[in-house]
Amino acid sequence: MNKLLSVVRRLIAAPLCLAAFAATAQTPQPPEIAARAYLLMDVTANQILAAKDIDTPVEPASLTKLMTAYLVFDALKAKKIDLKQTLPVSERAWKMPGSRMFIDPKMMVPVEDLVKGMIVQSGNDATVALAEGVGGSVERFVQLMNTQAKALGLSATTFKNPEGLTEAGHTTTARDLSVLATRLLRDFPEYVGYYAVKKYRYPGTPAANDNNRNTLLFRDPTVDGLKTGHTEAAGYCLVATAKRDFPNVGSRRLLSVVLGAASEGARANESQKLLNWGYTAFEAVKLFDAAQAVVTPAVWKGRSPNLKLGRTTAIVVAVPAGSAGQVKTQVVRPDPLVAPFTQGQAVGTLKVSIGTEPLVDVPLVVLESVEQAGVLGRAWDAVRLWIK
Repeated sequence: MNKLLSVVRRLIAAPLCLAAFAATAQTPQPPEIAARAYLLMDVTANQILAAKDIDTPVEPASLTKLMTAYLVFDALKAKKIDLKQTLPVSERAWKMPGSRMFIDPKMMVPVEDLVKGMIVQSGNDATVALAEGVGGSVERFVQLMNTQAKALGLSATTFKNPEGLTEAGHTTTARDLSVLATRLLRDFPEYVGYYAVKKYRYPGTPAANDNNRNTLLFRDPTVDGLKTGHTEAAGYCLVATAKRDFPNVGSRRLLSVVLGAASEGARANESQKLLNWGYTAFEAVKLFDAAQAVVTPAVWKGRSPNLKLGRTTAIVVAVPAGSAGQVKTQVVRPDPLVAPFTQGQAVGTLKVSIGTEPLVDVPLVVLESVEQAGVLGRAWDAVRLWIK
């Protein structure tokens, strides 16, 4: 038994070589991007493909509304508010400068219209009306924004308002914006379709104000979001996302963050350039299907002899074009594995590399729970572990 008590967890490296390594693939170099900072992310693979100054503090302008939308969508999902519910328009909302939906205090506006006004028209008036409706006050809503930022791991982000007008200390980074946008897409698939709406205006408001500010929606049918931003300090900004289908992989989503471009046209052109480059310079490789066991190691003291480790979603990686045959994988996990284990529990990592160059680490989770065995089963395995 003393020997059993002295057993320490050790890591097992179980290579799962997909193909013989020929030569380390050359990392594709991104095109020249005319922006202060930028980032291109493969959302499907959860990999950053290109980046410049992604941790430099920047003013987010109306990209702030991504967090406002996150909280509004969360309130909708939790049924704290309803799309058909109407909200009042306060004097504060009505008098907001900058982009507007053109609503006024005489109106009671449905939440769905306010959401469209905030997203399609980038309306600061609609944004404040939603903030007051969800948070009770703008000040309370801003507290909720910063609390949610911490929960999402946006360590370099501080919000001072819900609409994104210039204010001291109202800053974020390209990296944090990519995390926020990715979580918005993943957490609220039932609501992010609003970002693909090309035209919208509330009845009785100016017809010339109906175009979505994201001009990529009108030129690239694979683009379905997300948000533009502009102030004098921030320059022209755009978080864009596209989804294109590929054989053997299915839909592949990329997300670009372009900050501080020189004009409305430049932010669209540079974003398009990044997205197109990402789809051609990198290819997606599906390693395992959703809920497919990557490994099934032995379990001690459990009702099942094996533990299934994998992901609930397909494991896809982005590799330089032409290098799919050089992909290698290795599972690193604790040993011994002693029950119980619950479904979804993180156990081990799938390390993916191109030859000897690390590419990405994918956390593995338990696909099926393994309960602890009875007294006799545990006692028998204790003896076996001691002998081992």
